[in-house]
Amino acid sequence: MNSALFTPFTVKNVTMKNRIVMSPMCMYSSHKEDGHVQDWHVTHYVSRAVGQVGLIMIEATAVLPEGRISSKDLGIWNDDHIRGLKELNRQMKMYGSKTAIQLAHAGRKAMVDGDIFAPSAIPFNEKMRTPVEMSLDDIKHTVNAFVEGARRAKEAHFDIIELHGAHGYLINEFLSPLTNQRTDEYGGSKENRYRFLKEIIDGVNQVWDGPLFVRVSANDYHPEGLSPEDYVEYAAWMKEQGVDLIDVSSGAVVPAAIPVFPGYQVTFSEKIKHGAAISTGAVGLITTGIQAEEIVQNNRADLVFIGRELLRDPYWARSAAKELNVELAPPVQYERGW
Repeated sequence: MNSALFTPFTVKNVTMKNRIVMSPMCMYSSHKEDGHVQDWHVTHYVSRAVGQVGLIMIEATAVLPEGRISSKDLGIWNDDHIRGLKELNRQMKMYGSKTAIQLAHAGRKAMVDGDIFAPSAIPFNEKMRTPVEMSLDDIKHTVNAFVEGARRAKEAHFDIIELHGAHGYLINEFLSPLTNQRTDEYGGSKENRYRFLKEIIDGVNQVWDGPLFVRVSANDYHPEGLSPEDYVEYAAWMKEQGVDLIDVSSGAVVPAAIPVFPGYQVTFSEKIKHGAAISTGAVGLITTGIQAEEIVQNNRADLVFIGRELLRDPYWARSAAKELNVELAPPVQYERGW
């Protein structure tokens, strides 16, 4: 069978051997709470490379220690982190996978000691702490931290960088009117709310010349929040700045009831892809090869991000290939059992 899912995809100078992406998923496994790569990360990510995933995107990696989701998150806030990330990259690439890192700041959803920061001093819910409203100096410092994170990602030999602008974390908090109630140049209008991300993209482009992705939450699931139509406009602005692909997720900027079903976010990817004329990735309860094939075959997304299913099955790419009657070459060590 001719499979769209198993065709290569090229973005800038990077060609992935198939359209399967390991979605970034936090492992909460930096046990010394210093942000460093541990043995677990090597076992976890390299096994998916052996399983023939086209692009492995490692988990949300904090650009500042106060921007960690948890104290056990990976970090990229100082040069000491480069060595472990570089070795992780070397091992993943041995098996033909391309590699990406998601640069992140958790904003008001950070669960670490000390002050946490957000565009406005509004807690996520009654159980979470109230963040400190960021000053202009705080904003400048954080933009610079993303830029420095990108520089370190380049030194660690990642092929692709993704900025985490989804799931209610800091960039998402600036974009959404539900969480950004500032009255200065970073709040109010859609253009002002975009300014923080705009400055990050501009800064990253000064140190990074590879593919740049942005993950977004394309629906706030709230009548006063952002909709997929809003993100078509945001995506067009990102494209103008040189962003290559929008990784389309949804929700989590505020507590909300989300109607979840297989492929529930694919329509958002489709709308942004065609509305902004930009490449997209689809994510969300995509579990079978047939389902993933339909998404790519029908031009609803360019890449398919697989999350929990790759936790359950490191060799999901092999399972999908068998479903689709595609010959997928294994590592030579596994040929007798593939």
